[in-house]
Amino acid sequence: MWKGNSPAGNEGAAMEGTGRELGGQGNWGLEDAPGLLARASLPIMLPWPVPLASSALTLLFGALTSLFLWYCYRLGSQDMQALGARSGAAGVSGGPGGCSEAGRPSPGSSGEHGEGARTEGLVSCRLRAYARRYSWAGMGRVRRAAQGGPGPGGGPGVLGIQRPGLLFLPDLPSVPFVPRDAQRHDVELLESSFLAILRDFEAVSWDFSGTTPLPRGWSPLLAPGCYQLLLYQAGRCQPNNCRRCPGAYRALRGLRSFMSANTFGNAGFSVLLPGARLEARCGPTNARVRCHLGLKTPPGCELVVGGEPQCWAEGHCLLVDDSFLHTVAHNGSPEDGPRVVFIVDLWHPNVAGAERQALDFVFAPDP
Repeated sequence: MWKGNSPAGNEGAAMEGTGRELGGQGNWGLEDAPGLLARASLPIMLPWPVPLASSALTLLFGALTSLFLWYCYRLGSQDMQALGARSGAAGVSGGPGGCSEAGRPSPGSSGEHGEGARTEGLVSCRLRAYARRYSWAGMGRVRRAAQGGPGPGGGPGVLGIQRPGLLFLPDLPSVPFVPRDAQRHDVELLESSFLAILRDFEAVSWDFSGTTPLPRGWSPLLAPGCYQLLLYQAGRCQPNNCRRCPGAYRALRGLRSFMSANTFGNAGFSVLLPGARLEARCGPTNARVRCHLGLKTPPGCELVVGGEPQCWAEGHCLLVDDSFLHTVAHNGSPEDGPRVVFIVDLWHPNVAGAERQALDFVFAPDP
């Protein structure tokens, strides 16, 4: 026999009552063991309610989730310099739509730091607006391009002979002349449309003497001996010129990678007279590839891109990355006549679909 001392208070009273039931007067023996074990198996009361613990864990989990989402947002939309759309729109839209081979001098290529900073701020602002509407998914290279920009110091991977004036998209394969297979469909379509495009040029051509006013549709002199007639200028269709060149317009509509909704996108006829020369320059971006379809290619004409010389051939296409330093010259005699090419701006084959959509939003033509 052994004697148990009951605790004080209510629990003591309860235990004494139990002792009386089992063994009487609080004296417990071995015969009382089964009852004690049954009593001990009753549920144990926790020091605080289970619903309260569950609510606390839920609040903690919600707080951690909110912190994680906030961190992701900050990572995806870092504070970058921004500019109002009105003050920067002219800088973006005015750059990419220039001369036939290289484009007009673009913002940032003039060497003025303030202009480059304003353009960079506008690109960043528009990119954040795109991400708020859609997503940051697949925007790694575009974000880096918007943050860094190809200033005079050069962004990551910018070579001395490749300095795009407005947008440098990092990690794109960079070669002065892109293989034809990279844009096989569009190259073959343009080459199969050679005769129709040539007929359109003959219909709108003139003597290019410079002694008479420019015919309707032709752009003023952008360089001595350089003329152009554009069907698309800075991503905007030129309806009058397209109606006058139905064969060329049909070919453009059939292209898969034409930058038709982007200020970097141009298409049209480029004429270079004998003795004319376009000095060394770089285009506005490495995100595009310029396709040159030779229409009239007299001897003595040369295109040098990144130090590599090439010549045009009638009915054949050259794919050129004009973000490389390049020059164009017509060293033939006046009897040879002008050099004529049909130029179309295509997406670089290694720019992904999500990146194209974002850049179309950022560099959309002005309404």
